[in-house]
Amino acid sequence: MYQTWWKVLAVTLIFYTLIAGFLVPVPVLPILHETIRNLYFHVPMWIAMMSVLTISVVFSIMYLNTGKEEYDLASVECVNVGLLFFTLGLVTGMMWARFTWGEFWSGDPKQNSAAIAFLLYCAYLVLRNSMDEEQKRAKISAIYNIFAFPVMIVLIFILPRLTDSLHPGNGGNPAFGKYDLDNRMRMVFYPAMAGWAIISVWIATIRYRIRLIEHKRNNIDL
Repeated sequence: MYQTWWKVLAVTLIFYTLIAGFLVPVPVLPILHETIRNLYFHVPMWIAMMSVLTISVVFSIMYLNTGKEEYDLASVECVNVGLLFFTLGLVTGMMWARFTWGEFWSGDPKQNSAAIAFLLYCAYLVLRNSMDEEQKRAKISAIYNIFAFPVMIVLIFILPRLTDSLHPGNGGNPAFGKYDLDNRMRMVFYPAMAGWAIISVWIATIRYRIRLIEHKRNNIDL
């Protein structure tokens, strides 16, 4: 039971946010109107992405310290799941931008920085798949992952704050919480972030277990 409580919690939080996200009243704001409900989905995708990518860096460091293949497999699967939620974050952001800014991609600094960060992690997978020797691949991938993570942080969270950006909390624009995130929205927003973060870790653990079984099976066949 102790191994499943967090999974039950994740499913409960997701169902709660999916239902409450469409039913709980939201502030009446110009331009945003009902699209502000996308806050319950767009931002949690980034939180989920950050959760598994952070874990992937930890496993990369552990691999470099120990050389255990299990840590390398866990790291790459966390990156794979991170890219999934990265994609969902970009898509939900583009949908929101279409209704509030008039187009899916407006060249906003944060959009461009997020796209570059996404390609940075895609390059990680390309680099990894370009090498056949396992130890060399794992070591180079771990080093790349450790350096890619802070670059991603700078691209997504720091650079947009230094330039003019349409995103709330960037380029001099106030963040949502400062002027329109009322208590009713917080009751949905925070559980949504927690729920999707746990779901991302859950997916990563499933992928890791599958990858570990395949890895052991291949070694036996050899």
